[in-house]
Amino acid sequence: MYIGIIGCGVISAAYLRGATRSNYIRVKSVADIREEAAIAQASAFGVDATSIDSMLVDPAIELVINLTVPTAHAEVSRRILDAGKHVYSEKPLTVSLDDARELLQMADERKLRIGCAPDTFLGASHQVCREIIDQGRVGTILSGSASFLSRGMEAWHPNPDFFFKPGGGPILDLGPYYITALINLLGPVASVVATSATGYATRIIGSGARAGEEIVVETPTSYSALLSFRSGARITLDASWDVWKHGRSPIELYGTKGTLVVPDPNFFGDEPSVSERDGEWAHADISAFPFGERNRTLRSGREVADHRSIGVVDMAQAIMSGRPHRASGELALHVLETLQAILISATEGRSVSILSNCDRPSPLPRGSGERVFASATESPACEVV
Repeated sequence: MYIGIIGCGVISAAYLRGATRSNYIRVKSVADIREEAAIAQASAFGVDATSIDSMLVDPAIELVINLTVPTAHAEVSRRILDAGKHVYSEKPLTVSLDDARELLQMADERKLRIGCAPDTFLGASHQVCREIIDQGRVGTILSGSASFLSRGMEAWHPNPDFFFKPGGGPILDLGPYYITALINLLGPVASVVATSATGYATRIIGSGARAGEEIVVETPTSYSALLSFRSGARITLDASWDVWKHGRSPIELYGTKGTLVVPDPNFFGDEPSVSERDGEWAHADISAFPFGERNRTLRSGREVADHRSIGVVDMAQAIMSGRPHRASGELALHVLETLQAILISATEGRSVSILSNCDRPSPLPRGSGERVFASATESPACEVV
């Protein structure tokens, strides 16, 4: 399937790299409101640079990836759907729940599909965690914790302004990874209660042409929440860009028969740790599942598995074979409603119920590479309310 990409910022390189490894998708062209950005990425990856208008009338392109800033997601995705093309959006689906519902309705009326990042839950480490839970090795999950804590984005991102404006903040930026991972493991969220705070009134850009420039923080940068799942599990969530250093696990789940430590849902690999009852910790082997191989070196020197774009590959294969895709718009809507509930609860000081309901995406079969998508079972649909 030939695809286009709108938005040639930092994240576009990950999608372009992923597409070069695929036998199911090919990037035909890229576009950006900054022509020079599109030309640079096109040159780096051997694809065409074009305008958004030209991409949307190109009959060869069936699916367009929307990598614009979050506040532009709704408008750009509408244009893609109006052009008669499937859309896969970078997270979050939109910053407005009403916009997200409208997009899903548009797609349904046009018999088109919407997909949305993150697709990290399809990685080997998270599929192994899913298998451990489904096999009952740690029993029924009763409670747990999730945390993503850092100093923030301004140290490395050359244009971090949008992270600190309404529609930004740690919940809408990194929250989708964690909420999606938890839904994959535990099912849908029932209600949320949360608090928030702002640690610093301004931030200093640390890299790029604007290094040293001060920007104003316009959205909370720390949140604490309690997520109640329909399964009965209760998970505490701490999200902050006001933390220099910590020693907490990304996700820990406490079951009736043991404990499961889930690796960073921002990536696809790393071995989970599991302790059955009061036994010793053991690492779970992830080698039987695809998309766990380390293929990227972070600025810190850490080697990670980064297979971004496999959600697009699964979606393209699902369209061609007529089955549901996993990183669906319906799943993204439930995630977005949960994220918005955290923001609302923190602002209004009350518990917020989640109206939409969503089944867990179907697990991946064991196997090697993207061939698993060709033998994939169907993913249950989510109920949009």
